[in-house]
Amino acid sequence: MSQSSRVAGLLALAVATAIAGQALAWGASGHRLVGQAAMLGLPDEVPAFLRSPVSVAKVGELAREPDRWKNAGKTHDSDLDPGHFTSLDDAGKIVGGPPLSALPPTRGEYETSLRAAGGDSWKAGYLPYSIIEGWQQIAKDFTYLRADESAATSPATSAEHKAWFVTDAAERRELLLRDIGVLAHYVGDGSQPLHVSIHYNGWGPFPNPNNYTQDHIHAPFEGELVHRSVTLEAVRAKMAPVKDCECAIEARTADYLATTGAQAIPLYDLQKAGGLSAGDPRGAAFATQRLAAGADELRDLIVMAWRASEQGEVGWKPAYKVSDIEAGKVDPYESMFGVD
Repeated sequence: MSQSSRVAGLLALAVATAIAGQALAWGASGHRLVGQAAMLGLPDEVPAFLRSPVSVAKVGELAREPDRWKNAGKTHDSDLDPGHFTSLDDAGKIVGGPPLSALPPTRGEYETSLRAAGGDSWKAGYLPYSIIEGWQQIAKDFTYLRADESAATSPATSAEHKAWFVTDAAERRELLLRDIGVLAHYVGDGSQPLHVSIHYNGWGPFPNPNNYTQDHIHAPFEGELVHRSVTLEAVRAKMAPVKDCECAIEARTADYLATTGAQAIPLYDLQKAGGLSAGDPRGAAFATQRLAAGADELRDLIVMAWRASEQGEVGWKPAYKVSDIEAGKVDPYESMFGVD
């Protein structure tokens, strides 16, 4: 057997069991911390309702939701569970397929690329797309919220239509919290190094010159250690200032996940040195930093989505620019309500 065939076989063996091992990332405590810390760190430029104590608490709870969907049914779980991880190999590729820096623009093209390398997205995971799709959704939510709030006070809008826009805006705010919560979950998954690595739960069947553990460290690290050792105050203290890369969401996501994936070996080094043992402050410090990275990313993506929404369009046949609605040039009621 050639070396390339052997490596391909090892990758296939590893990813064949990846879904069950990686479908959950961080425990409830970790996901809640990412959601709450991100919301508490939002700047004044985003809508004020997002920074209220009620919204902070809601997003913290909703950040757990995709894990709570599990065991809904075989079709549901087999399709959605791989959205929680991506199996980055030691060459920086997703199980021998595309590198994070050159992800295909659609899930269909991603699937084609993985199959050409002998894999598929159900085994390799598709976390980058979960994050990208989630961001695009909240950007669209913000676009509709801008339109609703502007049309509700616009001189171009009739009194009857204004009442509809007020109601629609209230519903949009609730949708935003739900959609931000779901995005929070996948962004949180993306801050956990074992969710961005083929070495997701012990080093696995790969060359192991450093003698890294084969123990199942995944759940104890992201669950028990975080629950007993990490606080919201500690996570917030490690957060960085807001950073808008002014780049495409695809590039931002690839960079974020690559940074996380690079922390897999330091995590195994830490375990080898005893740093994940109960009471060892090194494990708590590592987990806190990773959760802070997730909170930073979620906060920044929310800000970027809000800024992007200013250039968006709403409605259907015709679609209206938010800038025209905000300027009082049009009443978008029929387009947004729907005239079939």
